[in-house]
Amino acid sequence: MRHQTAGIDIGKRHALGTLLGIGTGVAGAGLLLPGKAVAAERGPEAGRPSFNVRHFGATGNGTTLDTPAINKAIEAAAAAGGGTVLVPAGTYLCFSIRLKSNVALYLDAGATILGATPPDGGPGYDPPEPGPGNYYEDFGHRHWHNALIWGVGLENVSILGPGLIYGKGLLRGTGIGMHPMGNTLIPYRYHVGRTRHRPQPIPITGQGDKCIALKNCHNVILRDFSILQGGHFGILATGVDNLTIDNLLIDTERDGMDLDCCWNTRVTNCTVNDPFDDGICPKSSGALGYPRPTKNMTISNCFVTGGYEVGSVLNGTWKRFPPTAGIRNGRFKYGTESYGGFINVTISNCVFENTMGLALETVDGAHLEDVSISNVTMRDVGVAPIFMRLGSRMLAPLYQRHSPPSTPVGKLRRVNISNLVVSNTSGRWASILSGIPGHDIEEVRLNGITILTQGGGTKEDAAIVLPERAEGYPEPTMFGTTPAYGFYLRHIKGLDMSDIEIQYEKEDQRPPIILDDVKGADFFHIGAQHAPGVDVFALKNVRDFNVLWSKSVPDTRLETVTSKSL
Repeated sequence: MRHQTAGIDIGKRHALGTLLGIGTGVAGAGLLLPGKAVAAERGPEAGRPSFNVRHFGATGNGTTLDTPAINKAIEAAAAAGGGTVLVPAGTYLCFSIRLKSNVALYLDAGATILGATPPDGGPGYDPPEPGPGNYYEDFGHRHWHNALIWGVGLENVSILGPGLIYGKGLLRGTGIGMHPMGNTLIPYRYHVGRTRHRPQPIPITGQGDKCIALKNCHNVILRDFSILQGGHFGILATGVDNLTIDNLLIDTERDGMDLDCCWNTRVTNCTVNDPFDDGICPKSSGALGYPRPTKNMTISNCFVTGGYEVGSVLNGTWKRFPPTAGIRNGRFKYGTESYGGFINVTISNCVFENTMGLALETVDGAHLEDVSISNVTMRDVGVAPIFMRLGSRMLAPLYQRHSPPSTPVGKLRRVNISNLVVSNTSGRWASILSGIPGHDIEEVRLNGITILTQGGGTKEDAAIVLPERAEGYPEPTMFGTTPAYGFYLRHIKGLDMSDIEIQYEKEDQRPPIILDDVKGADFFHIGAQHAPGVDVFALKNVRDFNVLWSKSVPDTRLETVTSKSL
């Protein structure tokens, strides 16, 4: 039986292992009895014991369930004090693979871990463990055992090699929740009053909803492999410290990687295609049952996109969605869950293509601070290129609440964004930086930014007054069409913008920049295309405003202004 994987014939992938005499079932050099380490086996680290899953009974034929054999190999490696579990070329049909400390899982060239589809009423993926009682994160955020590959409380763990993890049999997670009386899965939906309707439970047993799930681990390396159709999450890492993610290709329908409550994380050289959800998405949720920030995180040299059909980046066909397909996602987003906060964040040398841009969000009472973003290019951005939101949703601290929270509103502060180039961004939305009344975004520096938008805004658009929506779900689209076409800046204290160039393709009747309730705003060397009769700046309730050496605007200093255009 063959399995066709987005143009990849995975039914032939074990041929290399046959040529090398690995796992063929024929006695020969390097073949030991089942359960024995193969010290001389070809593996990623010379001199370390290697445990070939074929020697533990794995077939790699794509139809026989190989989970027991792979788990036995992992257990044998752990019992020996550590080692490499080698998965040679072939297609290994699996349910839950359970990682162990001091073990590296090495997916050789041509090796595919294929997520099986559970039979009705039959065995399947490991059941989800009881959660901390929090029903405001999605079900997928709060459970780790129901994954294709998972580990909890481990150290010194790696998944390496050029092979593929194909989550074909995984759920995407949409519409699945946790019944409050146990581990029965039920459909749910959000309600305007921030409660969830809980209809009659519908048992769903044996299902998995993520490719890789890790919780409370440290010293973890994920390197060189690819993920196709990762379920709800290609990677869910929660409370994982000293985490290295390098040279991965993720081509999936929901989140590519969620890095939740993690410390000391490095994400480098990754490609993520994610048309229907977020590509790289750090979070700081309440999934651990207590607040823990995501901190000391570096993301660099990555390409994120939502513009290609799932599987077409992996197989090299790069099949674009038609223009009528609507807004694609695939973005960088810090949030939406932001219970513990984000501290010490850098993003550099990255490319965004056909995405929803960059989002920095804290809406659940925590701090998002000390952020540096540099050397980023964006093309074909469906909404706001930059979205910074300080809000007061406050879901995570009070589980199942029905009344306004007492938790203080968080902080969004000390953010530097430099050397950003954006082209063909949507004409409906400006970049949005918005706090809420009484709670300002603080100390923001934007430097060396060029934006080319589609334009086309009307005089009616320019007259729009945006709602506050302090408790709303944070999205760039939450306010509707913006009355500015370049930057909409509201509830900010300490803003420095320099070397900014804003242009449109189609004439726009909106001002390039609007400031509303901004204290301490300095603009230097601003170039902003504007239609005849349209001013560059529209100011409302602004204090300590300065603009210098800027095109079409004379040098101006204003101590206090209620309403003014420049």
